[in-house]
Amino acid sequence: MRISKDFIIREIAGDHVIVPTGTAVMNFNGLIMVNEVGAFLWEKLQEDTTLESLTENVLEEYEIDEKTARKDIEEFISKLQEGGILQ
Repeated sequence: MRISKDFIIREIAGDHVIVPTGTAVMNFNGLIMVNEVGAFLWEKLQEDTTLESLTENVLEEYEIDEKTARKDIEEFISKLQEGGILQ
Protein backbone atom coordinates (compact mmCIF):
# COMPACT_ATOMS: atom_id res chain seq x y z
CA MET A 1 0.00 0.00 0.00
CA ARG A 2 1.06 3.55 -0.60
CA ILE A 3 -0.30 7.10 -0.75
CA SER A 4 -1.98 8.18 -3.98
CA LYS A 5 -0.04 10.79 -5.93
CA ASP A 6 -3.20 12.95 -5.81
CA PHE A 7 -2.64 13.83 -2.14
CA ILE A 8 0.08 15.82 -0.39
CA ILE A 9 0.80 16.75 3.19
CA ARG A 10 1.65 20.29 4.25
CA GLU A 11 2.64 21.79 7.57
CA ILE A 12 0.54 24.87 8.27
CA ALA A 13 1.07 26.80 11.50
CA GLY A 14 2.54 23.70 13.13
CA ASP A 15 -0.30 21.40 12.03
CA HIS A 16 0.02 18.65 9.43
CA VAL A 17 -2.75 18.79 6.82
CA ILE A 18 -3.48 16.28 4.03
CA VAL A 19 -4.59 18.12 0.90
CA PRO A 20 -6.07 16.70 -2.32
CA THR A 21 -4.57 17.82 -5.64
CA GLY A 22 -5.40 17.32 -9.30
CA THR A 23 -8.53 15.28 -9.98
CA ALA A 24 -8.78 14.30 -6.31
CA VAL A 25 -10.01 17.83 -5.56
CA MET A 26 -13.23 17.01 -7.43
CA ASN A 27 -13.84 13.75 -5.54
CA PHE A 28 -12.50 14.55 -2.07
CA ASN A 29 -14.28 17.25 -0.16
CA GLY A 30 -12.17 18.72 2.63
CA LEU A 31 -8.82 18.43 4.35
CA ILE A 32 -7.52 16.00 6.96
CA MET A 33 -5.42 17.10 9.91
CA VAL A 34 -3.01 14.52 11.33
CA ASN A 35 -0.79 14.47 14.37
CA GLU A 36 2.97 13.88 14.45
CA VAL A 37 2.60 10.10 14.20
CA GLY A 38 0.16 10.46 11.29
CA ALA A 39 2.71 12.65 9.49
CA PHE A 40 5.41 10.06 10.24
CA LEU A 41 3.26 7.29 8.78
CA TRP A 42 2.46 9.48 5.77
CA GLU A 43 6.16 9.74 4.99
CA LYS A 44 6.58 5.97 5.28
CA LEU A 45 3.58 5.48 2.96
CA GLN A 46 5.27 7.44 0.17
CA GLU A 47 6.82 4.10 -0.81
CA ASP A 48 4.99 0.80 -1.07
CA THR A 49 4.95 -0.71 2.42
CA THR A 50 3.14 -3.17 4.69
CA LEU A 51 1.36 -3.00 8.02
CA GLU A 52 4.19 -4.99 9.57
CA SER A 53 6.81 -2.56 8.30
CA LEU A 54 4.82 0.47 9.49
CA THR A 55 4.45 -1.12 12.92
CA GLU A 56 8.20 -1.79 13.14
CA ASN A 57 8.94 1.81 12.13
CA VAL A 58 6.60 3.24 14.77
CA LEU A 59 8.01 0.96 17.48
CA GLU A 60 11.53 2.12 16.62
CA GLU A 61 10.56 5.82 16.63
CA TYR A 62 8.05 6.09 19.50
CA GLU A 63 7.63 4.65 22.97
CA ILE A 64 4.49 2.57 22.51
CA ASP A 65 3.59 -1.08 22.88
CA GLU A 66 3.10 -3.20 19.76
CA LYS A 67 -0.60 -3.94 20.32
CA THR A 68 -1.52 -0.26 20.65
CA ALA A 69 0.71 0.76 17.75
CA ARG A 70 -0.83 -1.85 15.42
CA LYS A 71 -4.38 -0.87 16.41
CA ASP A 72 -3.70 2.84 15.86
CA ILE A 73 -1.97 2.20 12.52
CA GLU A 74 -4.86 0.01 11.35
CA GLU A 75 -7.32 2.81 12.22
CA PHE A 76 -5.19 5.38 10.36
CA ILE A 77 -4.93 3.16 7.29
CA SER A 78 -8.67 2.49 7.38
CA LYS A 79 -9.43 6.22 7.33
CA LEU A 80 -7.02 6.75 4.43
CA GLN A 81 -8.67 3.90 2.52
CA GLU A 82 -12.16 5.30 3.18
CA GLY A 83 -11.02 8.63 1.74
CA GLY A 84 -9.51 7.00 -1.33
CA ILE A 85 -6.07 8.24 -0.31
CA LEU A 86 -4.29 4.87 -0.44
CA GLN A 87 -3.51 2.89 -3.59
